[in-house]
Amino acid sequence: MGEKANEYQHQQEELVLIVGAGPSGLAVAACLAKRAVPSLILEGDDCIGSLWRKRSYDRVCLHLAKQYSSLPHMPHSETTPTYIPKSDFISYLDSYAERFRLRIRLRRRVESARYDDKSGHWILKARNGDVLEEYVGRYLVVATGKYNAKVVPDFNGLESFKGAVIHSSEYRTGSAFKGKDVLVVGSGNSGMEIAFDLFEAGARTSVVVRSPVHIVTKDISLFSMRLWKYLPMSILDQITLFLCYLRFGNTAKYGLRRPDFGPWYMLFSTGRLPVVDIGTYDRIKTGEIQVLPSLTSMEGNMVTFSNGKTHHFDAIILATGYRSTIWQWLTDDPGLIGDDGMPKSNYPGHWKGRNNLYCAGFGRGGLSVSSEHALLIANDISNDYIISKES
Repeated sequence: MGEKANEYQHQQEELVLIVGAGPSGLAVAACLAKRAVPSLILEGDDCIGSLWRKRSYDRVCLHLAKQYSSLPHMPHSETTPTYIPKSDFISYLDSYAERFRLRIRLRRRVESARYDDKSGHWILKARNGDVLEEYVGRYLVVATGKYNAKVVPDFNGLESFKGAVIHSSEYRTGSAFKGKDVLVVGSGNSGMEIAFDLFEAGARTSVVVRSPVHIVTKDISLFSMRLWKYLPMSILDQITLFLCYLRFGNTAKYGLRRPDFGPWYMLFSTGRLPVVDIGTYDRIKTGEIQVLPSLTSMEGNMVTFSNGKTHHFDAIILATGYRSTIWQWLTDDPGLIGDDGMPKSNYPGHWKGRNNLYCAGFGRGGLSVSSEHALLIANDISNDYIISKES
């Protein structure tokens, strides 16, 4: 994108610059505020928590219980449901930002971030409409998360499909699909929940399950989380799998093979949450929701699968996830974040890089990781800032 001289406003200097006003960015700013360390959040969208406001389906709830889903210094109230609905969580984020009086600049899409060795500061260029603004900060916190750009697989013949094809980020409710044959591609939490939502709305629903998947209930998930502090992961996985077998039986009979390793090992090694079942599995058992293998091609309204069978569909929902776009603007990363948008270093030092660069919320474990990172980052910045003032 070309730059004109009159595009620039005056340069603004801040102590801490935070990119992203999702839960992780808000949490870091709040923890810094508690330590009287000033910060400014730059958010590309026109609201905070845009993933929840704009790219989540209506019935979505947090997949971890509320005691594991609060941000630092503001636990959820006793009246909050155990598994928090979308609307309640959005209200929580709004209250959080207001309570800590966080400074947030909306509609500031960061286009580049480079470190200036001479001054020891980060220089960010952010697009605000037709104006390219420049921000300078001693510390830079990347809190944009892993869910920046939707992943749309390049299926053979996708362009020829005659029905509607939408990504899960565009899906809100199944009411528009009543009476239609709908294929959901993806068997994570979003895919399984959307499949159930479509079924309840009266759609004839099928779901593509390409990889092994762990399915748990809300009660099993909560029970396992409570044991997390007291048991080794291997024992916790054995207990969880035993309880899942008692509840679900042999899920492989219905096309849902479990991975060779346990659900909690999977979470902390790959970042993939087990599927918290909301009723989808029972519908799969009765055949009311059909499980299909990988799809190989499409033509018109016909979709062919790896088992050689072909089925007719009126619409396809791609619950195929997201990818990070950090590398597009963090052009001067000193080795903190990899090409996949995840930290290069392993736990527990994965949140801190060189040149006062930090990343928040990129670990395995959801909002509990965001909270942990926020506390660690705020503590590190605060201590470094105090030392620099005294020297």
